[in-house]
Amino acid sequence: MSGNVQLIRHRAGALRLRWLPGHLRQLQQLFDQHSSWAQGRSMAQLRRMLASSQMVVSAWSGGRRRRLVGFGRASSDGVFRAVLWDVVVAKNHQGQGVGRQLVQALLASRAVAEAERIYLMTTSGNGFYARLGFEAVQHQQLMLHQQRSEAGNAGAEHKECGDKLPGP
Repeated sequence: MSGNVQLIRHRAGALRLRWLPGHLRQLQQLFDQHSSWAQGRSMAQLRRMLASSQMVVSAWSGGRRRRLVGFGRASSDGVFRAVLWDVVVAKNHQGQGVGRQLVQALLASRAVAEAERIYLMTTSGNGFYARLGFEAVQHQQLMLHQQRSEAGNAGAEHKECGDKLPGP
């Protein structure tokens, strides 16, 4: 990894990343500027995402005026399945080992390392992930259930009986 980049392994919920001044804004900017799948996430959504994440890793560049240049997170049941989510590296730090360090740190976390299978979804990183030991799975197909709104089903009414569904 580049000499002036520091990797931080956050505790579950990533409290520092959620609440330190400017950190959440930098995460939002990293997603908006350097990913296609995570653009437009609100601060409230990012706080909730981090609070629910079991493993979070971030990469920071610079001294006193540190900048967030990489991020990744994972969830796992600790036995059978784990999933890597939202691995992103700023374009000007790609090719310097930052992404590799993020993924390796997530893979080494206890809950992920103890899982039987580790999944991830990628739109354009197949070659990168293949170099880290991931392989395309031909006998499985990604299925998606699209929620009605960004807020999911929180407070949605059940159409058949009109009952309110509990929020998360």
